[in-house]
Order: sequence, then C-alpha cells, then structure tokens
Amino acid sequence: MPAPDLPFRPAGWVNRLVASPRFQAVCARVPGLRSIARREGAAIFDLMQGFVQSQMLMALVELRVLHLLADGPSTAEMLARRLDLPPARMAILLQAAAAMRLIRRKGDSFTLARRGAAFLAVPGLADMVRHHDVLYRDLSDPVAFIKGQTDPELARFWPYVFGATGPMDPAVTARYSHLMAESQRMVADAALAQLSLKGVRRLLDVGGGTGAFLRAVRARYPGLDLALFDLPDVVAQAALPADVARHGGSFRTDPLPQGADAISLVRVLYDHSDDTARALLAKVHAALPSGGRLLVIEPMSGGAKPDPQTDVYFAVYTLAMQTGRTRSAAELSQLLKQAGFSDIKPYHADKPFVTSVLEARRS
Repeated sequence: MPAPDLPFRPAGWVNRLVASPRFQAVCARVPGLRSIARREGAAIFDLMQGFVQSQMLMALVELRVLHLLADGPSTAEMLARRLDLPPARMAILLQAAAAMRLIRRKGDSFTLARRGAAFLAVPGLADMVRHHDVLYRDLSDPVAFIKGQTDPELARFWPYVFGATGPMDPAVTARYSHLMAESQRMVADAALAQLSLKGVRRLLDVGGGTGAFLRAVRARYPGLDLALFDLPDVVAQAALPADVARHGGSFRTDPLPQGADAISLVRVLYDHSDDTARALLAKVHAALPSGGRLLVIEPMSGGAKPDPQTDVYFAVYTLAMQTGRTRSAAELSQLLKQAGFSDIKPYHADKPFVTSVLEARRS
C-alpha cells in the first residue's frame, strides 16, 4: 500500500529554501546557481536510473560486448550479426554503454574505453555482476524486503552462513567457492597494499575459502608459514602449495588450530550476526599467543560518515544474506575490545568499496 501524501515542509531553513519553487526558478536563471542546480538534478536522476544502468551492465557482461570490443572497434551492425541481435536494439545497448563511459563512440564505430578496460581487468568483477541476478530478484519488492517480509534467495546462495557443517552439494560448493576466490583476489591485493606482515612467523587464514588470500600472501612473503581453516568441502578445493597446512572444520563448533602468531579474517565477520562474530573472536583470541595479531579485512560501513558504496551496496547485500551486517570500524573495534584485543589500528582504505583493514593484538 503506498504511503499517504503528506504536506511537504522540510525541516531547516536551507532545505525549505532549496525546496521552494520560487528559489528553483531563480537558480535556473542565475549562471552560478544554474550549474549547481544542474549537477544536483543530474545526481538525482542518476539515483532514479541506477537500476537501469546495472541491468544494462548485466547485458553487456552476459553478451561479452566489452570482451568483443577489447579485440578492436566494431559497429552496431557487426556486433548485432555476431550476437544474433536486432541491430536497432544492439545500437541502444552500445549507446548506453558509451553514455556510461565503458566504451567510446566515434561516428558509427564503437571501441573499448578506459573504464571498460579497467572493468575487464578487475578479477571476479564480471562474475559478481552475473551473480547479481539473485540480488535483483530479492529486491523486486524493496519495501517488503526492508520490512523483512521476503524470503531472500541470496541467503541460500551462501549455505555456510547458516552453519552448514556436513557434506554439501559439490555443485553448490564449487559455485560459491569460485565466486569467493575470484573476488577475493582484488580484496587480497588491496589489503596487502595497506598492511605489512613483516615479523609474522605463521599466518592462519580462518574462513579463507579456496586460499586466494594465502596465495597473495605467499607471493609477497615467500618465507611465511601459512595455514588455512575452513569447512572440509571447501578446503578440499583449495589450490595451495603443498607446504600450506589445511585444517577442515567449522569455527562455530570446532576450536581453531594453535601455533599461529597472526590470524586473518577476510570477509568473514560481515557474513555473520554479532553473537556469531563474538564467539569467533573469542576463539581467535584463545588461539593466539600474547601479542599475536588479528587482521580483520572486509568492507566496512562509514558509520557516522555514511559511505556511498558500503552503506548502500554491502549493507543491502548482507541484509539479503539474512545473517550478517556491514559494520563500521568503530563497531568492529568494540567487538574486538569485548573479546580481549587491544592496540586496535584501522588502516587508511584507498578503496573502501573493495575492503578496509583493522589490526588488533591479543593482550
């Protein structure tokens, strides 16, 4: 049922001024104010059309248009024949892609733009876009979704978040393990660009999937002793050197392996509730020696300064998963303190939409 129309009188004199039709008319006539009003209007329109952009991006990925243009320029007619599409519809898709600056148009010819090349270069990004069809379905009724009246399909895509510990369907395991591994490569690169593992003797990656983070660590720190802990079916698929120790188990029910002086949690805590996160942090604290380091690597909310990516995309994504949430560095720090950690240090995140990093030490 739509919300009833209410008298529109925003609080605050600035908001009332901006909302005034008379002020809007003045802005349209004054050069300096006109450019500000135009930018604000365009930004508002972008908010409205965002879902169309994401769906056109999905079409570009599924049809591999960017990949085809990476081989060289082409026309709408040539691509339409190659992809068995009506030329007029192909032209609309290419025009949209050019407007999104993924490709460039010159006359009747289209070629890959820098943004499109960067898109193709990001590991796992195309796979994540394909995966969004699940989230799109979950958000088909956004009001019911926010009210908690839907049964999100995304929650069933990641079975481990509900505590699955026994044997799982190999196809399901392979599906989410591949997506996690592909996207985790860029997370690992971003995290290791921020922090240093010098002085660490043995690193245990908890919930590390098929080992993408550990492979990135090995490339930078070849002498570091490494170990992986995850569900047995997942660990079995890990593509890791023979000297990397593998431990199959669930952090919900099993103790963590001992002997590491650093433990990493890469995109683990935000998958789970506060209670599950507290229990895991208590196990990490117990597994580390005095002075041992914990690395929390995941997208984080902007907290008091809402972030345009993490507080929209990741917050909604974790809500659809039904078990976790995107926490701010301050919220995570509080959980770490409750678990007995100290010397909590946030690292500056160049790309918070990829990941942020918190480091803490066991007292």
